[in-house]
Amino acid sequence: MTTARKAPITLHDVAREAGVSLATASRSLNGSARRVNEDYRKRVLAAAAKLNYTPNTSAQAVAKGTTNTVALLVADIADPYFSSIAAGVIRSAEDAGLIVTMAATERSPERELTLVRALRGQRPRVLILAASRVAEEASQDALIAELAAFEAMGGRVVFISRNELDFDSVLVDNYGGARQLAEELIGLGYRRFAALAGDLSLLTAQDRIAGFTDGLAAHGIELPPDRLVRTGFTRDGGHAGMLELAGRGLDDVELVFTVNDVMAVGAMSALRESGREPGVDVGIAGFDDIQTARDVTPALTTVRIPLEEVGRRAIARALLPSPESGEPATPTATEVMLRASTPGPRPGG
Repeated sequence: MTTARKAPITLHDVAREAGVSLATASRSLNGSARRVNEDYRKRVLAAAAKLNYTPNTSAQAVAKGTTNTVALLVADIADPYFSSIAAGVIRSAEDAGLIVTMAATERSPERELTLVRALRGQRPRVLILAASRVAEEASQDALIAELAAFEAMGGRVVFISRNELDFDSVLVDNYGGARQLAEELIGLGYRRFAALAGDLSLLTAQDRIAGFTDGLAAHGIELPPDRLVRTGFTRDGGHAGMLELAGRGLDDVELVFTVNDVMAVGAMSALRESGREPGVDVGIAGFDDIQTARDVTPALTTVRIPLEEVGRRAIARALLPSPESGEPATPTATEVMLRASTPGPRPGG
């Protein structure tokens, strides 16, 4: 004996149950810009819940040309930098009645382009690109074309950190923050520096190293070429880079700057493995102020970016009435956070 299938619940059923017109039911459930009487709206929501009705979002996308979703691209969801930005995006999106979908580019321009093409077909309302930008991307022209086509169909694009592609952006003052960090470390008495730069094809790494070295140069201090190690923009990259520095000899180094905090965490572990105590034998400074920076021992000196606020600003910018790519965006302010990992150089060190 087979059980007969029930016909799927439709919007007509919901309207009939709520005692309202089909148009009122549609506006109540589909996020219409037209206002609906609050009593009617509650009746429609109650009827939909009673009948277990779920709107067909694919059909809505076809009808409206968009959805109530925000597509967020990050480089690495395991990196606290990106997860903190994502938290700000998600919270602000929820306040605006939007749903966030997320994908990781793994810092690959080709993968980023593939994801953008796939996401265009899903018709999100907003596309936020927080993934690490890479200099001289071979796929850059194709990416620009995809994003321009997305905006031409009514979508909104917002970049986080850089504005080199001339779309709306939430800027982060990576250069200025790193330069200020160098100034304050010099103020603590440090004079002999090394740095773990990450992959210098990454624009964020470029900006931070440029700011740091310019801050040193303003005081007549050079970062020697053999004290600049290019390594992965990850915890393991920081660990490997510090071991490389230790292999070259650290007797002439008072402080190591790493271009992000997760690299600094790896670097501190490598220092201990080489028989040195972070913050005592060699100072360590990072960038971003992820939560872990306050919990490691010693607590990490770093440059604070209000990461969740950056995510919230991205949503706010995306929901402005019209694109503002022609107007200069004010960079998000950064702040140097001096902690125990940089107590000043050892006397006679």
